[in-house]
Amino acid sequence: MATYTQKKQKLPAAYKPLGFAVSWGGGRLATAAFQKTWKALKKEDNAPDALDRDRKWGEILLAAAIQGAIFAVVRAVIDRSSAQAVERRTGVWPDGAKGNGRD
Repeated sequence: MATYTQKKQKLPAAYKPLGFAVSWGGGRLATAAFQKTWKALKKEDNAPDALDRDRKWGEILLAAAIQGAIFAVVRAVIDRSSAQAVERRTGVWPDGAKGNGRD
């Protein structure tokens, strides 16, 4: 039976491909959620881009703030859910060091 330290050493190799796939899917989900949210708020298909000359600062910053909030929430849900799934499967939490976040 593998010890906790041996499991801990093997975990990153098993977790990275899963993490990549789940993060990619989360990005797609967050993009779709932002597009639907923007359409519901402004009745427009496309959110303003920072380089869009015809948009005002307030509208660009509002879009950026909403998009950032949605991406942060989706990322937190996906990171936490996948970490819990890895722990259930392997018995080891993906990152045991406190304060050693991804950012």
